[in-house]
Amino acid sequence: MSEEGRTGPPAAPSAPAPAPAEPAAAEPPAGRRIRAARAAARAWRSGRLDPWLLAAAFFAIYAAISVTRWLRWENRSWDLGIFEQVVRSYARLEAPVSDLKGPDFPILGDHFSPVTALIAPFYRLFPGPVTLLVAQAALFALAVVPVTRAAAHLLGRGAGAALGAAYGLSWGVQRAVDFDFHEIAFAVPLIAFALEAVLRERWRAALCWAVPLLFVKEDLGLTAAAIAFVVAVRTWHSRPRAATGALTTAALCVAGCALTLAVLIPAFNAGGEYDYWTKLGEGGGGPADALLTGTEEKLRTLLWVLVPTTGLLALRSPLLIAALPTLGWRFVSQDPHYWSTDWHYSAVLMPVTALALADAVARSRRSPRPWLRTYAHHLPAAALAAALALSTALPAAALTRAETYRPGPVAEAGARVLDTIPDGAEVAANVRPISQLTQRCRVFWIGGSGDLVPDWVAYYDPAHSAESVADYVEQLYPEGPRWQVTAQEAGFFVLRAAGR
Repeated sequence: MSEEGRTGPPAAPSAPAPAPAEPAAAEPPAGRRIRAARAAARAWRSGRLDPWLLAAAFFAIYAAISVTRWLRWENRSWDLGIFEQVVRSYARLEAPVSDLKGPDFPILGDHFSPVTALIAPFYRLFPGPVTLLVAQAALFALAVVPVTRAAAHLLGRGAGAALGAAYGLSWGVQRAVDFDFHEIAFAVPLIAFALEAVLRERWRAALCWAVPLLFVKEDLGLTAAAIAFVVAVRTWHSRPRAATGALTTAALCVAGCALTLAVLIPAFNAGGEYDYWTKLGEGGGGPADALLTGTEEKLRTLLWVLVPTTGLLALRSPLLIAALPTLGWRFVSQDPHYWSTDWHYSAVLMPVTALALADAVARSRRSPRPWLRTYAHHLPAAALAAALALSTALPAAALTRAETYRPGPVAEAGARVLDTIPDGAEVAANVRPISQLTQRCRVFWIGGSGDLVPDWVAYYDPAHSAESVADYVEQLYPEGPRWQVTAQEAGFFVLRAAGR
C-alpha cells in the first residue's frame, strides 16, 4: 500500500506563529498637552470651572485681607489668640484649653466647637496664627462653589456666576474675614452645600451636610434643624417618606442642641453651666424684653441682610427659614453687639440669602405677573452690582492701597518691644499683642489669670505713659511684685515683675 493509503492525506502545513505585537507608541508630550488643553477648553465652555475659579479668586482676596491686617498688628479682638491656643492643644494631642479665658480653661466649656480640631494637622506643619487665618479664608471661599453651582443650575451660567461673586463680596462675609478667626468659618460652607443639595433635590445629601453643624457651635444645631425642616417642606407632597425622615432629623438636631447646652458644655465648664445664658437676662430683662429693645438697630440689620443681597425677593423662598435661628438668638439677647452688622455674626446668613435668591428668581420666572418676571430676571446682576458698590467701603477696598501690604511703623515698633519677652514666658496682654505672642508664649488676658501672677505684661495703649501703665498693672495684681517697664515704643509697653 502506498504511503498515502496507509496514513491518509498529508496534514496541512501549520500556520506561522503570529509575530509579537509591537508595543504601542507612547503618546508624545505635545499630544498630551493638546488633549489636556482641549479638555480644559471643554470644561471652560461648559462652565464647570466657574465655581472653582471664583473660589480661588476669593480665597486670595480673603487671605490677603486677614493676613495683611495681622501683619500690620491691627487685631480687633482676642479671638484669634484664643483659637490658636485651642488648635495648638489639639495639635499636641492635648485637651483643648485656652489660657486667655482663664488658666487651663477647657474651651468646650465655653462654646462647643470640636470641629476646630480639623485645623490641627495643618497647624502642626505651619504653627502660627496665619495658619488659622488662611484656613478661614479657604472655608469662606469654598462656599462660593455650591452657591455658584446651584445658581447656575437653576438660572444659567451668567446668573450663577453673578450670584457666586455677589456672595463672595457680600458684606457679611467681608466683615467676618476682617474679624479675627472664628469657628463659624466651618458653618458657612456646610450651610451652602446643604442648601445646594436642597435646590438639586438631593434630600439625603442635604441632611448629611446639615447635621455636622452640631459640632461647629452649639446654636447651629437649630440651623441644622431649620434646613431639615426646609427639606420636609419641599418633599411633603412628592416624597412623604423623605419628609418624615427630614422631620425626624430636625427633631434630633433640636435634641442635640439641647443636650449640648444643658449637659455637654456644663460638663466642661468649671461653673457647671452655660455662661451665655446670662446674655438673655443682662440689665434685668429677659428674651421678650430684649426682643423689643433696640428695634431700630435690629430692623436696620434685617434690611442689610435682605435688601442689598436679595432685593427682598428671597422672601419668596422657603430656604430663608434657615436664617431664622441665627437671627432669633441674636435678637432675643440683651447684648447689643449681636444686633448690629459688625463682627462675624452675619456670615452664616450670606449663603442662605444667596441661595434663597437663586431659588426665588427661579420661582419668579414662572410667575404670571410680568413685572415680577422682569424684576427677578435683573436681580442677579443687581445683587452683584450692589456688592461691588458696597465693597468700596468694606475691607476688600483696602487691597487697592499700597500701605495695606506694608507692616508700618506701629507694627515694627511692636515687634521690637515684644521681642524683649523670652519664648515660653507667662505673659498677660491686652488685644493688640495677644496674637503676636500666643505662638511662643503662655498668654493670659490681662487681669484674667486668677491667682496666677505672670512674669511679664505686654500692653498697648498710646494714651498711656510708662508710669500710668505700671500703676494700672499693680492695681490688677495688688498682691504681686512691683512691676518695671523694660521696653516701650509707639504705645507698646512690656513690663516685668521685679525679682523674676
